[in-house]
This record gives sequence, structure tokens and C-alpha cells, in this order.
Amino acid sequence: MALEEVRPEKIGTDLGEVPLLTAPDTAKRYPVAPGYRVNVRSGPGTDYRLVRVLSYGARVPINCQKSGERISGPYSTTAIWDCIANGEYISDAYVQTGSDGYVTIRCS
Repeated sequence: MALEEVRPEKIGTDLGEVPLLTAPDTAKRYPVAPGYRVNVRSGPGTDYRLVRVLSYGARVPINCQKSGERISGPYSTTAIWDCIANGEYISDAYVQTGSDGYVTIRCS
């Protein structure tokens, strides 16, 4: 049985449909630290639900960034979390952005 990838463009809420936060296929992607399988969380901290785990050598888009739990990783110790998809966050400490600060807009 073949599986078909489904990529919804909108989600329904009590307020009507809202677009999902997704990066266009042409969005810049940043490398995750080599040798790490990084946990993707539902919010900017380790107390948030685990959504999935990135594979080794992953490259991720950064849709926006948000302050959260302070994390130490191979690139820095930081409270910046990168939103890589709707409701999916990883610590910027594991992403090679070339900066210790924000590199894109802040999440609202």
C-alpha cells in the first residue's frame, strides 16, 4: 500500500480557517549541528510536547524565532528557539545560523 504525503495549507479553528506557518520551498535552510538528532518541540522549551526528532544532517527553515528556555548546545547557550514549521520549535543552540542573535522576525 502506497502512502501519499498530504500537506494541508490551512487549519480550521473556531475563528475560521487560518493559514499554516510553513516555509516556501525556496526558503533558506540552516544546517543542524552534525552528529545530533534534535528534538522538535511544540513550544520554545523542553517542557513542551515532543513532536518529532530530526534526522542526522537535517537542514531546517527558520520561519520566525521566539524567546524561551535557555539551552546549551554546540553553537551557543541561548534562549532563542527557531520555529521550523507550524507548532514546531528547536533550540537555536543546535542550528548553525552564523549568529548568536536573532536572524529573522520574532514569532508573534
